Order: sequence, then structure tokens, then C-alpha cells
Amino acid sequence: MAVLAHAEAGEIAARLRTVALPVHQDLREPENGLVMLRGRVGGDGAPFNLGEATVSRAAVRLASGEVGFGYTLGRNSEKARLIALCDALVQSRDFGVAVERDVIAPLREQLMVRRKQQAEETAATKVDFYTMVRGEG
Repeated sequence: MAVLAHAEAGEIAARLRTVALPVHQDLREPENGLVMLRGRVGGDGAPFNLGEATVSRAAVRLASGEVGFGYTLGRNSEKARLIALCDALVQSRDFGVAVERDVIAPLREQLMVRRKQQAEETAATKVDFYTMVRGEG
């Protein structure tokens, strides 16, 4: 699910086109809403409300009965529906392996490449600070 949450909706849709999708229906139409973000502060980790974030959610049921749920940060209803569809497909005996192989694995690989590239770009800006001891007394 983390791989799908970090992927773009267009990337997920393009990968799903390679899978013969079964008949499915929306249990919950994609909708947008808010969630409260909580943080912790201080030595004892006292919780506090940081603010709100927009989320989109959806639920999909396959004709064979599997139900998938999709949540994503932001107001991308189509992405939430695609995540829910992938969740339902992964649970299916007939489609689980194909979705893992043709959708999730390539997206995971893209995510790892992007993270590695970001890490390299960040490392290139690293500054090493050191203290010189002056010889004056």
C-alpha cells in the first residue's frame, strides 16, 4: 500500500492497463475529507494537534467478493479509487500475482530509484563542520 500511496495516479493507471481487470463496482465513491494530524512534544511525548490534512478515500468490490480500500493524502479521488482497486485485486486468487508482478513491483522499483537519486542529491550538498584549535594561548 505504501508503494501505491507514493506513486502517481497516472503511473498506477498505466500499469493496471496491462492487467485484464475483472468486473468491479465502487462500494464507496471516491470522496475527499480531512484528518487531524497529531504530533508529540517534550520529554514525555505529550500529544498535540498539529493541524489538518486533506485525504481522499474509496472502496471497491470485485465481482468475486474481494473488497479493497484506498486512502491517499491530498484531493486525488481517482488515485484513491485505483489504490482501492489494487487492494482488492491483490486479495484475489486469480489476480494477486499479476498485480504484484505487473503493477506493484515496477512501481516499487521506480520509487527506490527516485529515493536513491534524492539521497545522492542531498548527500552532494552535505557540509562537514569541524573545529580548528588555534595555537594562540
